[in-house]
Amino acid sequence: MVVGGPDNFGRTRDLGFSVQGFKTRQRRKVLEQMRPGDNLVYYVSQVQAFGATARIESEGYEDHEVVWQSKPGEDYPWRVKISPRVVLDQADWVPSSAVGPGLAYVRKWPSEHWRLAFQGNLHRIPDDDFETLQQAIAAARS
Repeated sequence: MVVGGPDNFGRTRDLGFSVQGFKTRQRRKVLEQMRPGDNLVYYVSQVQAFGATARIESEGYEDHEVVWQSKPGEDYPWRVKISPRVVLDQADWVPSSAVGPGLAYVRKWPSEHWRLAFQGNLHRIPDDDFETLQQAIAAARS
């Protein structure tokens, strides 16, 4: 699960969901754990909604061209090529409150604080949770 604000989500959208960058501290996850064929789901943090899913198409690599932004000096250097699966218009984004509490991934947190599961830049979630989110996002598109 990729977590980011609307601006960075928009930058990925502007690139046609062809590449995704991750923060410097995500090096190990990107280079050692991500593989072609893996899936990504996008959570837009400030809006608290899910907006897209994508498929990873390449091994991780390093690139310092500035595309995504957060704190000064962070250039999201660890990247993978991706292809879009389902991308929603902002009006159709799926609110986290509609699906989040039922995800296995959020059970790590006390039920009253389930939204804490969506902090940080990158999270590995169970396949069943991805399928639940993929279905909710696909349903919102139609």
